[in-house]
Amino acid sequence: MVILIIIIGIILFLIGSSLSNSTSTISKFARPFKVAAVIAIALGLMSSMFKQIDAGEVGVQSLYGNVQPDILESGLHVINPLMDVTEFDIQTQNYTMSAIHGEGAQEGDDAIRVLSNDGLEVVIDLTVLYRVSPTESPKIYKQIGVNYIDKIVRPVTRTRIRDNAVYYDAVALYSTKRNEFQQRIYKSIEEDFKKRGLVLEQLLIRNINLPASVKLSIESKINAEQDAQKMTFVLQKEKQEAERKRVEAQGIADYQRIIALGLTDKQLQYEQIKAQKELAASPNTKIIFMNGKNSPVILSDK
Repeated sequence: MVILIIIIGIILFLIGSSLSNSTSTISKFARPFKVAAVIAIALGLMSSMFKQIDAGEVGVQSLYGNVQPDILESGLHVINPLMDVTEFDIQTQNYTMSAIHGEGAQEGDDAIRVLSNDGLEVVIDLTVLYRVSPTESPKIYKQIGVNYIDKIVRPVTRTRIRDNAVYYDAVALYSTKRNEFQQRIYKSIEEDFKKRGLVLEQLLIRNINLPASVKLSIESKINAEQDAQKMTFVLQKEKQEAERKRVEAQGIADYQRIIALGLTDKQLQYEQIKAQKELAASPNTKIIFMNGKNSPVILSDK
């Protein structure tokens, strides 16, 4: 826009100069053209001397292709009017590669397909959180350009995941070694990013999909383990119940043995007399028949 204003001013100045060499009737318009040209050129130069950098961005300066090492931080700056300023976003950015349409940075299935140690194809959904290092932005602009996402972030991430996946079998990636795998690829990607002026903040493995046959095998194994645990619980419960019944039976046997050893004929006769006395004291009238010595007592209401 600034260059356009300056060009318009130059054109107006040339028109004014040409009109001044014309006839007296037309030459009177030369001065307004020249004044307008001077104003346009002055406005263009004034505008190009001021550059505003928004929050969360830095400006990289270049003069005729020569990149300056100093950056412009957020705020208003006075610069060389001939200087070209390219803005870089230094806030946290994310790049997602997903198998689900519309979730990833690219349309369609963009998940990473890798081969595990046991030769199975594993599909990985991943999100990379990163940012541009402000002091390294001139280096990025000079060596990579503004399209560092397609040139660095995407290819480096996909390559490092494939390079490290070969150290694990499919089931381990899916279960026990998932965190270890994530830490391993984080370190390798972090190192590559750092060399190119990028800072890796976090690496998130969103999902790991295994082949259908492997999933079925894992589910069968889990079901078998659950059945085994259930059977162990049932057997343990039955064992506890059997032990409870054994203790109960032993207690009954001990009680009967104690009773059998402790009761004598005299004691039984004494207990019989006590019972008769209690019956006699009852408010209900009773007739008691004694059928000989040691015979049972027969009771009847009157």
